[in-house]
Amino acid sequence: MADMVSDQSLPSRWSIAAAAVVMQICLGAVYGWSVFSRPLAASHHWSLTRVQLNFTLAVLFLGLGTIIAGRWQDRAGPRKVATLAGVLYGASYVLAGWAAHAGSLTGMYLSYGVLGGIGMGIGYITPVATLVKWFPDRRGLMTGIAVCGYGAGALIMSPVAARTIPAYGVPATMIGLGIVYLVLVIAAAEFYVNPPVGWVLAGYVPRSAVQESATTSDFGVAEAMGTWQFWLLWFMLFLNVSAGIMIISMASPMAQDMIRMTAVTAATMVMVISIFNGFGRVFWAWVSDRLGRAQVYFLLYAIQAIVFFSLPKVHSVGTFTALFALIGLCYGGGFGTMPSFTADFFGTRYMAGICGWILLAWGAAAVPSPIMIARIRQSTGGYVPAIHLIAIVLICALALPILARSRPQRRPVVLPAEERRAA
Repeated sequence: MADMVSDQSLPSRWSIAAAAVVMQICLGAVYGWSVFSRPLAASHHWSLTRVQLNFTLAVLFLGLGTIIAGRWQDRAGPRKVATLAGVLYGASYVLAGWAAHAGSLTGMYLSYGVLGGIGMGIGYITPVATLVKWFPDRRGLMTGIAVCGYGAGALIMSPVAARTIPAYGVPATMIGLGIVYLVLVIAAAEFYVNPPVGWVLAGYVPRSAVQESATTSDFGVAEAMGTWQFWLLWFMLFLNVSAGIMIISMASPMAQDMIRMTAVTAATMVMVISIFNGFGRVFWAWVSDRLGRAQVYFLLYAIQAIVFFSLPKVHSVGTFTALFALIGLCYGGGFGTMPSFTADFFGTRYMAGICGWILLAWGAAAVPSPIMIARIRQSTGGYVPAIHLIAIVLICALALPILARSRPQRRPVVLPAEERRAA
C-alpha cells in the first residue's frame, strides 16, 4: 500500500490528527453556503431556490467523491488523494467566483456544486480512514475530533465572508477563500501517511468491551458490501441524516413561523445547530468508545424521536433553542460514530473504500426530507405533519441498532477440489 512508512521513521500520529482537523474545517465551509445565497440572489435577480441548488448539488456529489477517494486511497495512499481534494476544492471556489462575476448560475452549479462536491467527498473520507489506522486505542474519539472540524467549518467561514462580501463582493470573497482552502488542504495532505503493514501501537491491549468486539479481519470492499450489516449501517446513517438535515434546511423559517422569532434572531438557530453539530461529532464518538456504537445510535434515534414529538408544542424561545441544539448534537453524532462503527465491523485496511460507499447515504439523504418539509409547509402552511412523520420513522428505526449488534462474519474460502486434495 502506498504512502506507508517504516517503523524507524514513524511520524507523530498527533500531527496527522491536527492536519485532519485543519482540512475538515476547510471542507466544512459548505454548511455556511447561506451566507452567499441572498447576496447572489439580489445581485443577479436569481430566486433563492435556484441559488440554494448549489448546496444541494455539493452534498449530492460529495457522495460520489467519497466513493472515488475510498477505492483510490486503498491503492495509492492518503497523501495523493488528499492533495487532489485540495486542488479540486480550492479550484471550485475560484471558478465559482468567476462564474458569479460573469452572472452564470450554470457555471456555479458545475464549479461549486459538482466540482466542489466531489472535492469535498474526496477530502472528507481521507483523514477519517487514515486516523482509524493510527488510533486503535481511541478510534471513536479521534474520528469524532476529525469530523468535528467539518461541523465547525461554517462557524469560521461565515463571519469572515459576512464581512468581506459587503466590502469586496461575492466573486472576490469566493476567489480569496478558494486560494486559502487550496493552500491549507494541500499543506494538511503532506502529513498523511499510513502506518506500516502489521504496525501495532506500543503497549496497546484491547481492554474495553468495545475494543474487544472489533473485528481483527479486514474485509474487502466487495466482500463488505455483500453482507447485510453493510447495508444496515448505510440505512442507519441515511435515517439519521434525513432527520437532522430536514430541520437544518428550514431552521430559520421554522423559528420565525413557529415561535415568531425575527429574521435576525432566527439566524442564531443556524449557529446553534452548527455549534452542536460539531460538538456532537466528538461527544458521541467518545461515548461510543465506552458504550458501543450500536448503543449510541439507539440513543440518537430515541432522543430525536422525543425532540420531534415535542417541537410543535414548544412556544418558549429557550426551549425551542434547546431542542434545536439536541437535533444538531444527534445529527453530528451520527457522522462522528459511523467511521469507527465501520472499522469495527470490517477492519481498517480497506476502510476508505468501504466507508466511502456508506457515506453515499449522506448525499442520498440530502434530498428527500428537505423537499418533503418544504412541500408540506407550502401545502398546509405548517411543519407538524413532516415533523411527526420523521418522529414515527425514528421510533421504528430503534430496531436497527439492535440488529447492528451482530458483527459480520467472513465467509470461509472454498478451494477447488484439486487444491483441497493437495493440501
